[in-house]
Amino acid sequence: MTDPALAHSTEFGRMYSRSLDSAPEVPSITTVIGQEAKDMTGWAGHMAATALANDAQLASCVGSPGELRRLARNASSAAERFRDDAAARGDRVHAYAEQVALAALGEPAADPDKAHRVLEEHRQTKFADRFDEWWDLYEVKPVAAEVTVWNHEVGYAGTLDLVAEIGGRLCLIDFKTKGLTRDGRAKPLNDSVVMQLVAGLRAEEQLVDAASGTWEPWPHRDRGPDSEAMLLAVGISEAEVVVQQADPEQLPAHWRKFWALRQVWDHSRNVGRAGKPLRPIGPPPSGRSSGPAEAG
Repeated sequence: MTDPALAHSTEFGRMYSRSLDSAPEVPSITTVIGQEAKDMTGWAGHMAATALANDAQLASCVGSPGELRRLARNASSAAERFRDDAAARGDRVHAYAEQVALAALGEPAADPDKAHRVLEEHRQTKFADRFDEWWDLYEVKPVAAEVTVWNHEVGYAGTLDLVAEIGGRLCLIDFKTKGLTRDGRAKPLNDSVVMQLVAGLRAEEQLVDAASGTWEPWPHRDRGPDSEAMLLAVGISEAEVVVQQADPEQLPAHWRKFWALRQVWDHSRNVGRAGKPLRPIGPPPSGRSSGPAEAG
C-alpha cells in the first residue's frame, strides 16, 4: 500500500483529509471495499499448520508440552506475518513503478535506480524486470502517477497508481503485486479491483497541492458510454505481468456494490461512536404481597 500525503490511519480505517492541516473526512477506497466480509479462517489455519509442520524445532520439542505450545503460538501468527510481508513487498514494487513513471514524466526528483536497489536488497528484482518488460511491450506513456482523487457526492477518496496512454487510449491503472501458483504463473486478480477502478473513474476532483489543499476537477470522470478511459488491472509477478480490463458493461453493478459498502462503513462508524450498545439490567420488582397468603 502506498502512503499518500493526505491519507491517515484511524480507528475507522484509512481516511483522507483535504489538506495537510485538516482532519480526516472520508474513508479511502480500499477501506470502503474492506467492509465486505471475507472468511479467511481456512487460509489462516492452513498457514498456521504449514508453519508448524515446517518448523525446524518441531522434532526436538516432541514430548515437551510447554515447547509445543510455544511453537503453536508462533505458528498461529503465520498468516499475519505472511500478510505483512506481502504488503511490504507490494509497497516496494509500487514504489519502483511510481519512480519509473515519474522519471518518464521528467520529474527531477524521480529515482528509479534507488527503488530498484531496495528491491535488490530483498531479492525481488524479478518484479522490476517483469514490470519493465510490460512497460516497453505496451509502450506506456504516463500522464500522471499516484493521483489522489475525491468524490464529494458519495464521500470517499483514494489514490490511483497510474494514468497513462496505451495504444492511443487513456487508461486508469491499478497495480497488484501477485505471488505465483504451483505451476509458476501469476495468481489471479481479485474481482474487487473492479470496484477500486470504477471508484477512481467516478471521482470528482484530483489533488493539485497537498500543503495548501488545492484541488481541481477530475478530467477523466465517468461519462457513461462516452467515457474515454479504459480501466486496467495490472498484476505484477516474478514470472509475468497479467493485464485485464474491467468489463465496461459490468461497471454499474460494481459501482452499486461500492456505494452500498460505503453506507456500511458510515453506519459502522455511527454505531462505534454511540458507545456500548448493551447495558446491565436488574430483575423486575416483585409483584407478590409482603404479607402471608390467605387460606382459600
